[in-house]
Amino acid sequence: MGMDELNTGIKNRRIRQGQRSHCKQSAAVIVGLVLTMAPCLSWAQVSLATLVDMAAKNSGTVRTAQADLDKARAALSQSRDAFVPTIAFGSGLPAFPSIGFTGNLPTIWDANVSSLVFSLPQIRYIRAAQAGVNAALANLKDAHEQVALDTSTEYIELDTLNQELAVAQQQESFAKRLVDIEQQRAEAGVDPLSDLLQAKLTAAQLKLKRLHLETRVDTLAQQLSALTGMPVAAIVTDHASIPAIPAVKANDARPLAGIESANLLALSKQYVAKGDSDHNRMYPEIGFGVQYNRNTTLLNNINKYYAQPLPANNFSSGFSIRVPLFDWGSRDKAKQSAADALRAKVEAEQAEKQNDIQIATLNSTLRELDAQAEVASLKKQISDEQLKTVQAQLELGSGGGAGPGAPAQVTPKAEQQVQIDERQNYQESLDADLNLSKARLSLLRALGHMQDWLNELH
Repeated sequence: MGMDELNTGIKNRRIRQGQRSHCKQSAAVIVGLVLTMAPCLSWAQVSLATLVDMAAKNSGTVRTAQADLDKARAALSQSRDAFVPTIAFGSGLPAFPSIGFTGNLPTIWDANVSSLVFSLPQIRYIRAAQAGVNAALANLKDAHEQVALDTSTEYIELDTLNQELAVAQQQESFAKRLVDIEQQRAEAGVDPLSDLLQAKLTAAQLKLKRLHLETRVDTLAQQLSALTGMPVAAIVTDHASIPAIPAVKANDARPLAGIESANLLALSKQYVAKGDSDHNRMYPEIGFGVQYNRNTTLLNNINKYYAQPLPANNFSSGFSIRVPLFDWGSRDKAKQSAADALRAKVEAEQAEKQNDIQIATLNSTLRELDAQAEVASLKKQISDEQLKTVQAQLELGSGGGAGPGAPAQVTPKAEQQVQIDERQNYQESLDADLNLSKARLSLLRALGHMQDWLNELH
């Protein structure tokens, strides 16, 4: 191999090495750009109103209530259609020619029109069906409100826990700094080993609390995902979308949709029982009918048996009057319907009493939670002032002298401990506010003001 060929080979290898190096640099630049743009590609915040709407569309309870409403409306239409004339058309051709007197007119086709003109039981059934529609409407509203309550409660809790998680992470950083300080002081012989172990215990406890918060946040995100059908990663709370929860009182109650539905359902069953009972009171039922027959003598010898030839066109109409005199089946059915009506009424009364008990319990709980929130807020304010004092003393010096009775010099160790305590009090304040918000939402629901909350959301 000549020198020229050797030089050419070395040059080509250098070119290939340079291309590979350039590719590696380009890949590193691309990876860096992707990592830089990753926050921009993350999911945007989703408002509480959006989640509530999606939960209502995704809820099996709401869809079931909507199906019950559709069924109730169909039952109402069916009960009313008893007074709407029905038209039927029929036709029949003999397979073989008829011979002799068969007893039936040889009809090619016939048409019938019939309807109910008057029936007191049927009027009761129509009223029962209308009450059933109203009950289904109230039940659908109640389902919407319950889904809104569940979604709002979990959303507010998730938003609060996200704030607490950020606080816990700050506490961990302060605790790590405290461990470092105690490590130095223990090595210098300033503090005993027990102080270092205590600092490590504090750091471990704060880590455990952070892990617990992360688990709870993941669980709430999964629950909201199941409620709304959204991906877990897409559920990013927006604190600004949470409106203030009004503080209602127990004496400001409105009819609750669930209780209203139960009362209307009981009323519907009472109408049914009344209609079944009317069947045994000899109330007349009046019907109307029209009939047309088209007869033929092509495939039979029917005219041999009649004095006059069989007419091709036959028409008749009239009213039918039915008066029930003795019907044990209807009597037993009326007893069954009366028992169902009584059961529905008792269940509605029980639901109303349970709601009254819930209102009283929530009202008492709210007074305690208000007091707890006030205590937590005051503790937070005190810790804020203590932190400011410690930080000022660290920055400017405590001014303490060396003589007896002089205040001790503030150390960085004390600063870290005060910061941990301040974050702890802030977290307790967030917890108190969360419990208060959840209780107020539950009271809104029990008092029938949930729709006001939904209007605030939108």
